[in-house]
Amino acid sequence: MAFLIVIYAGISVGGPTAAASESTSIHKRLAIIIDDVGNDMKGTAEILAMPVKLTVAVMPFLPTTKKDAIAAHEKGMDVIVHMPMEPKKGRPEWLGPGAITSNLTDEEVRSRVEKAIDDVPHAIGMNNHMGSKITSDKRIMSIVLDVCKERGLFFVDSRTNFRSVVGELAVSKNMPPVGNDIFLDDQNSKPHIRKQLDLAAQRAIDKNICVVIGHVGHSGMNTSAVIRESVSRLQNQVQFVGIGDLVREVWQWHSAPTLPTDNK
Repeated sequence: MAFLIVIYAGISVGGPTAAASESTSIHKRLAIIIDDVGNDMKGTAEILAMPVKLTVAVMPFLPTTKKDAIAAHEKGMDVIVHMPMEPKKGRPEWLGPGAITSNLTDEEVRSRVEKAIDDVPHAIGMNNHMGSKITSDKRIMSIVLDVCKERGLFFVDSRTNFRSVVGELAVSKNMPPVGNDIFLDDQNSKPHIRKQLDLAAQRAIDKNICVVIGHVGHSGMNTSAVIRESVSRLQNQVQFVGIGDLVREVWQWHSAPTLPTDNK
């Protein structure tokens, strides 16, 4: 009991109930990644103005790539590279510039990943944009992960393919096997996004962590609106963290680049 009394005494605002909920939520972490940033898509400004810490996945080589990455970093959010990768199905124009495709040589894959990292300021990690074909390709993903590790970045598997090899490759390279648990806006409606966010919060409560992915663009306004309205409702149940916080605190992984990076 003495230990509990000390905790309550140390947190005077809100009383014992608030202290207890804060103590509980601190270990129930929810990391929200917002994909497709970098092209001034709908919802971008709203996401960047969010009152909690999010992770912004910025596509390289687009008109607002650098501006959005810098703005997110200045607001205390985590920035990762949203790397375009070939899907099993989909239009080539959806990929964006500098994409990783299955016809590339080892050297071309390496070059494209390095250039993408260099193009997104403050990037601490990477995830895949589309990529259902590439994330099941051991040759290509091994190179992608090697470059990430050399540059001090981790890789988040967006899990667009249940046959993805990213997790097992990451473990083999002593990298954190981070992956998406839930897509928030696979259906573009506020009720669905709200339901998915509640599922994510419950998963964080049950399993201590949850990684979710939402988007700017087509669903951007609905996604940003639901996240904002849900913050006050959920923040006493879970802690909103950046994906980098999870990587460091849950997987005990720390950046150790062996090659230089310009992402300052």
